[in-house]
Amino acid sequence: MSPVSCRFSGDMLSGGRALLGEDSSVMARMQKKFWKTKQVFIKATGKKEDEYVVASDADLDAKLEFFRSVQCTCTELLKVIEKYQHRITRLSQEENELGLFLRFQGEHDRTKAGNMMDATSKALCTSAKQRMALCTPLRRLYQEVETFRRRAIADTLLTVSRMEKSRTEYRGALLWMKDVSLELDPDTYKQLEKFRKVQAQVRGTKGQFEKLKNDVCQKVDMLGASRCNMLSHSLCTYQVFTIIMYITWQVLSHLTRES
Repeated sequence: MSPVSCRFSGDMLSGGRALLGEDSSVMARMQKKFWKTKQVFIKATGKKEDEYVVASDADLDAKLEFFRSVQCTCTELLKVIEKYQHRITRLSQEENELGLFLRFQGEHDRTKAGNMMDATSKALCTSAKQRMALCTPLRRLYQEVETFRRRAIADTLLTVSRMEKSRTEYRGALLWMKDVSLELDPDTYKQLEKFRKVQAQVRGTKGQFEKLKNDVCQKVDMLGASRCNMLSHSLCTYQVFTIIMYITWQVLSHLTRES
């Protein structure tokens, strides 16, 4: 055989091997995609998964449940604060208008009833101003909760999304390995090699999942602590305003009775 023919045959052989390797790689990616899609389908339809695999993620699922609770309650708290501010404003306006009306009537009534209307009008107008003052700490609370939701919760949600994607890939790889192991014949090199490749895929996806799992648990713990600190600080300011308002009402009530 001539040197040219040998070189040509060698090129054909190496090209064939490369083509086979490429085909094998494409097939592996397709199989990986298939088992990942199957895992997504199982989760979406609520089919029962391996109890040991599910049990191994019990701590993670508890953290996720707490995270969803924080996410939901923060959204609800923002809605409640908005309604509360709106109703305080409306009540203060009505109270102030009633006070102005009584003041006007008291100015034209020189009897004891006029004096009582005048004293009551002062109490109502002062009470309206004090109640409106509650809007200041409420606005502050709303801003802090909204910032907490947009930053801390949103950041944790991104990590949770990455973790869920990684968990799906990991569980899909487990399904793939389980399927391969059912057909495994230790005496057949090709099947054994396939099992080892799938096993390596499982190890890789597990490592990535475990890292993201730890990240999620740490972030959820920090999220809970941050929420407690935020609410403690904000509600303390609100509490001070309510105490001042209560004392003012007590004084006004006493002065009104004396009048």
